[in-house]
Amino acid sequence: MRRWLAAALALALIASVHAAAADVTAQGQPDGHAPGWIIHTQAPAGWTADCCTYARAIGVNLVICRGEWTGEPDRVMVLNVWPRKLASLEAELDADRKHYLERDPAAKVARFALRQRDMPCQAQVFEGTDHVDDAVVFCDLGKASGIRLSWSVSFKDADPQRAALLDAFMRVVVATTYQRQSAPRR
Repeated sequence: MRRWLAAALALALIASVHAAAADVTAQGQPDGHAPGWIIHTQAPAGWTADCCTYARAIGVNLVICRGEWTGEPDRVMVLNVWPRKLASLEAELDADRKHYLERDPAAKVARFALRQRDMPCQAQVFEGTDHVDDAVVFCDLGKASGIRLSWSVSFKDADPQRAALLDAFMRVVVATTYQRQSAPRR
């Protein structure tokens, strides 16, 4: 009976977390050859999304943090969208890996699988010598979009909530969709 009750409570908790997720949107105007864009996802229950105040202050398109913004990067999901420049998604990952290892040559890098039904994505985790890990996912929205995006999150390597945080992060990434922004009517 006790096992059944624990399982039922766990299922109820999971259902309430998914039911309370919030729609999140970030938008970008046309940039060079890239048309305007809209990115949608679902913020986990209890997390705050910001595209305008905190995100702009740190030069990104969207941040999702648990509770209120503290200014610290720990446990903050970050969306970056940029005009497509490198030839492939693999080139984006290679450039990011090279940049990270230049800053921390002893860091460990591991790739992990990601299933995102709407766009090809590749993921990697950096285990830094500073005992902070960074999970980064790069996605290719197709040549016609003119853009690529990345999601990232940082957390202490000894964080007891690491598994739950990575699970929440992956749900945000997998829920991400792209929409081309229509030209404004005149």
